[in-house]
Amino acid sequence: MTRLRWARLWIGGVLFFNVQCALAFLIQPQAYVGAFELQGTAGEVMVRSMGILFLMWNVPYAFALLHPVKNRLSLRQAWLMQAIGLMGEVVLLATLPEGHAPLRATTARFIWFDGAGLLALTGALMITRSGKEAAQEKK
Repeated sequence: MTRLRWARLWIGGVLFFNVQCALAFLIQPQAYVGAFELQGTAGEVMVRSMGILFLMWNVPYAFALLHPVKNRLSLRQAWLMQAIGLMGEVVLLATLPEGHAPLRATTARFIWFDGAGLLALTGALMITRSGKEAAQEKK
């Protein structure tokens, strides 16, 4: 398998799981309101809003998937967004007061999810870098 195909596989995996999560939040928000300690119509609207945000955030991932080398900026943006998400979730979990088991569990799942995505995107970045970029990194 070529480096480009491997990169697309890793990017595509992250994009697939991100979009799957977004669609689940949009289609069945009632299944997730409890995990965020929300309820009722307001809770469903908040979960759906997160689904919309997930879709918006994945635009660079889609461009990176089309061609990780030609759309390298999109791949870097996706990596940065993934890293910010992971760091933010770690801070959220660290600052969450005791007594919020559903929120803790949900945040921990997002940490694992985004951590795996960050590793995949890092792999895609590494294998698609040009010889010039690799040489600059050695300096």
